[in-house]
Amino acid sequence: MYCLFCNHEDTKVIDSRLAADGRSIRRRRECEACKNRFSTNEELELLDLMVIKRDGSRQAYSTIKIENGLKRALEKRPYTEVDFRNLVQAIERDIQRSANGEITSEKVGEILLLRLKGFDSVAYIRFASVYRSFEDVQSFKDELDKLK
Repeated sequence: MYCLFCNHEDTKVIDSRLAADGRSIRRRRECEACKNRFSTNEELELLDLMVIKRDGSRQAYSTIKIENGLKRALEKRPYTEVDFRNLVQAIERDIQRSANGEITSEKVGEILLLRLKGFDSVAYIRFASVYRSFEDVQSFKDELDKLK
């Protein structure tokens, strides 16, 4: 890994430990050239996962798309960055368990809905209204009744 201070290409790991969230590794590093120290966090990344869209097309999985959809649903809702990170990680674990190299966008949407339901009921309804394309007030009311 390149040094953040002098851009030297060799740094050594001084210490590794499980991060507080239990889902990533925190590494303390030292540059072999300038001797400055810094920390890095390593997280699991879903690679080589294809999402099958409703029209049958295939797209590479993107954490950014998940985060953007969640942020839209959670707009003006109270949550912390730590809670948001934990939500995204829980969703990605569920996706990884459900997928075997590929997953449908419908399945991804259902996983998001399930996790949002326990995280924030208003965000859940917002996401569900877009995801399930509510046609009328009755559809919206039916979804609200399911929450009760």
